[in-house]
Amino acid sequence: MINQLLRFTPILKQKIWGGKKLNQLLHKNSDGSNIGESWEISDVDGDESIVSNGNLKGRTLRSLLKEYKHNLVGNYVYKTFGEQFPLLIKFIDAKEVLSIQVHPDDDLAGLQESFGKTEMWYVMQADSEANIIIGFKENSSKEEYIQHLNNKTLLSILNVDKVSKGDVYFVPPGRVHAIGAGLLIAEIQQTSDITYRIYDWDRKDIDGNYRELHTEKALEAIDFSAKNSYKTTYKKQKNVANQVVTCPYFTTNILPVEGKKEIDLSKKDCFVIYMCVEGEVTFFYESQQEVVRKGETILIPACIDKVEILSKKSSELLETCVK
Repeated sequence: MINQLLRFTPILKQKIWGGKKLNQLLHKNSDGSNIGESWEISDVDGDESIVSNGNLKGRTLRSLLKEYKHNLVGNYVYKTFGEQFPLLIKFIDAKEVLSIQVHPDDDLAGLQESFGKTEMWYVMQADSEANIIIGFKENSSKEEYIQHLNNKTLLSILNVDKVSKGDVYFVPPGRVHAIGAGLLIAEIQQTSDITYRIYDWDRKDIDGNYRELHTEKALEAIDFSAKNSYKTTYKKQKNVANQVVTCPYFTTNILPVEGKKEIDLSKKDCFVIYMCVEGEVTFFYESQQEVVRKGETILIPACIDKVEILSKKSSELLETCVK
């Protein structure tokens, strides 16, 4: 048994497009001026999360999974993924627009000995006029895409959505996308750090170099079909886990919390991750008490059947499990 609610030390990543919101709004301790990502829970090689609380403080997520196996992640997850944690959990601050990019599916990524990258975004804060580039406006083709890429007119055939707080986008492999400037986002994705960069706005890094593009790999991955709408719609009933996204890799609910609530996890054969995206929520389990504030994350091991939560003001959690 792993008899503890788990919190981890954030892994902060400097990015050419990063800003100061992770520090200013989510209180991530960093003196850096271009921190683009806070990896909250990670099992990516070289970036393994380390427990920051309780008796397991100092242990890596990977070592816990190796020792506790299905008690940590659940029978289905352990059978399917073995001793690799299947999700990567982040907060993202895009001071500037990210590159236009696409992610591979499991088959393509497998050639690089990695999972594919299916992900979702929850917008926590948006500056005025902030937008997201997501998918094509109309069905396209490889030939049309290459023509616009070479002419630097790619944006003319891509869909651009103005976004605001609370918006959700699901990004399957193959969907061309870019997070726009002025957005603070909670991201849930498969454990993968593979991105095929298509266009990077002709900008240079601090050393004066252009970042690498992955033109040929992207061509193999892109889905050229269009959708009528790319934004995910969902309900938001108070003190209820409202489903937002479900796919083979994760299910995410939004849980608006006010007052006290008992959460029954006995029927879930999986760990559960809670990201606080608004307010402050206290988690109670046996003698343990953890206050999770906006911009913080907690993991409930699969062997824990029940927790209680309390919020003295209106708060919101993203609740994620694999199945």
